[in-house]
Amino acid sequence: MILVTGATGFLGAELAKLLVSSGAQIRCTKRSSSKIPALLNPFHDLITWVDADMMDVFALADALEGITQVYHCAAWVSLKEADKKPMINTNVTGTANLVNLCAERGIRIVHVSSIAAIGVAKPGELITENHHLEQSADNDGYAISKLESEMEIWRGIAEGLDAVIVNPSLILGVSAGTTGTGALFETVRKGLKFYTGGSGGFVDVEDVAKCMVALMNSEIAAERYIISAENYTYKAITTEIANDFGVKPPAKLAKPWMMGLAWRGAAIIAALTGKDPSIDKTSARAASQIREFDNSKIKEAIDFKFKPVSETIAEVCKALKQ
Repeated sequence: MILVTGATGFLGAELAKLLVSSGAQIRCTKRSSSKIPALLNPFHDLITWVDADMMDVFALADALEGITQVYHCAAWVSLKEADKKPMINTNVTGTANLVNLCAERGIRIVHVSSIAAIGVAKPGELITENHHLEQSADNDGYAISKLESEMEIWRGIAEGLDAVIVNPSLILGVSAGTTGTGALFETVRKGLKFYTGGSGGFVDVEDVAKCMVALMNSEIAAERYIISAENYTYKAITTEIANDFGVKPPAKLAKPWMMGLAWRGAAIIAALTGKDPSIDKTSARAASQIREFDNSKIKEAIDFKFKPVSETIAEVCKALKQ
């Protein structure tokens, strides 16, 4: 029996779908207030759902009864400054709870981290698994929480835990809708005028799920893998999205000082409305950074061929147009 945490999220739901479609028996955790995603409605009779908050050790212990493999996808994501400390505490403590229980019971884990937990390379170099984020007050709470959650996995590995870590880049897919990375598509569709000077890695959500399953079913342990298909400049990806929608692509460069104004304005609006800011200081800074990732380690480890990002972009645009 397989357990998936965070199966109500974008990646977790795609992973659960892949596992069920392959005939696996799975149990998924969710918070009592969470809704089961529409993507998994056709598999309602094939998935056992249990309410288990990651902070509740007893509920987690019950959820792990009879489990041999765990995919840990659950994480709190927020840009609110007020959420920073509780988010770090929740994500790190929740992972620590799972690590302790799985180490005790001999359960194998594939842990979902993020490129947010990977540092930057020297100019002109690709970012690899050997880079690590340096802890700093300038880092957003989510990045810190993913870094420290990874540390809990490594702590567990040192104590005998059987685990592998994946660090996905920006994940794209139809099931995101207009949230998460889907918001980028909707923004371009509505007429985005500015592009930023940075670059980043992108990957299809189904490819991330496939890599996770392949790693889980391998003999690989105590390793970390960047899961990223291609590196795109933000100008190139917004232009491609605009072309697929048949709208005018962004033509003006948003310079770093303009992004500085943007995040400050977003912070003021968020403070007045109580909503998440549309962009924070770290995101604004990252939008102008050149970050290119090396995916050779995962491709060699499981002989994986990534789906072209252009195909995913076309699929997402087509779905949003319908």
